[in-house]
Amino acid sequence: MRGRAAGCHSLSVVGDTDRAPDVRRLLDAVLLFGSELDLPTTLQRIVEAATDLVDARYGALGVLDESATRLSEFLTVGVDDETYRAIGDLPEGHGILGLLIVEAQPLRLPDLNKHPDSHGFPPHHPPMTSFLGVPVRVRDQVFGNLYLTDKTTGDAFTEVDEELAVGLAAAAGVAIENARLHRRVRDLALIEDRERIARELHDTVIQRLFAVGLSLQGTVRLARSDPDEAVARIGTAVDDLDVTVKHIRSAIFGLESAATPAGDGLRSRLLAMVRESGRVLGFEPRLLLDGPIDTRVGDRLADDLAASLYEALSNVARHARARSVEVSVVVTDGGGAGDDAEAGGAGPELSLMVADDGTGPPADAVHGGHGLRNLATRAAAHGGTATLAAREAGGALLTWRVPLR
Repeated sequence: MRGRAAGCHSLSVVGDTDRAPDVRRLLDAVLLFGSELDLPTTLQRIVEAATDLVDARYGALGVLDESATRLSEFLTVGVDDETYRAIGDLPEGHGILGLLIVEAQPLRLPDLNKHPDSHGFPPHHPPMTSFLGVPVRVRDQVFGNLYLTDKTTGDAFTEVDEELAVGLAAAAGVAIENARLHRRVRDLALIEDRERIARELHDTVIQRLFAVGLSLQGTVRLARSDPDEAVARIGTAVDDLDVTVKHIRSAIFGLESAATPAGDGLRSRLLAMVRESGRVLGFEPRLLLDGPIDTRVGDRLADDLAASLYEALSNVARHARARSVEVSVVVTDGGGAGDDAEAGGAGPELSLMVADDGTGPPADAVHGGHGLRNLATRAAAHGGTATLAAREAGGALLTWRVPLR
């Protein structure tokens, strides 16, 4: 039986009053990211949690190699060491395992041996019947697959089992990408960038994941009383994980830029500006870059964007007395602009957002001060807008948006 595509959610996970303990175990897997475990230990625990969560006798997590066409790592649960050694070579991703690599969609089978793509088992391999496979992915990038076989409490895995496995697979994807970032930090041997990335991981990634964990913890209590609200919270948690991945990728880009000669793309230009502003601010702002910025933004618009960012950071340094600044530059297809933005327009859009925790904007700045007029003029030249507003938590938020034609 073909499962639904990864990322789809339904009431089945939280609407069933018997699944609250399962949501708690899903929460435990997400909270693993806040620990200091190495990648193999983290992934092994995720396989163990998935196997226990869906009542599977056997579980495995296959990690794809850089070409994304075969398995480079394979972690198992339920197979003893003697059998593991007797089986011999680890699978590379053929048969049904290869089917998940090619199609990258959840797959549920009452009997995997009857599937036309089944190649059978090698000698000494334990017999297996029911099967649940889920791709490990973050947004559109597939890192590997989670495989679960032989449901112990039924003849086949259920739709609820699939939903829970999809959640764990998303958690595994974030763990893999986060671990690869740490590995790059070590390999590049850039002491200054190590410290910067460590701060960003703690202040942005870990804190956001901790907040997601608290939200899911509250969802457990809502599972019986208000399933609709619980579903909404799970959707928000998924969105927050998506933003977390954007922060991780921005950090990776920063490391790669520091390790190579300065590039002439807009991303490199913006990163250099943010780093330079740290000398005036006394700290380096956090930067999020997302979307095809180098290829989608023309030269004239890039110049106005850079000038607007420079003016915004200069204003913060002169007036805000801020202790932290967050900068996001995002190219979207019309579905929103950044993690703090509301829904964007109907078409593609470039957005710049600069948020600080300082004293907040003066009244004349909010209502059209000289600095804001300069920002608004640059945005208007491209059919866009610029606004400056006070943040509820304190400080100011500059939003600079331009449609992309």
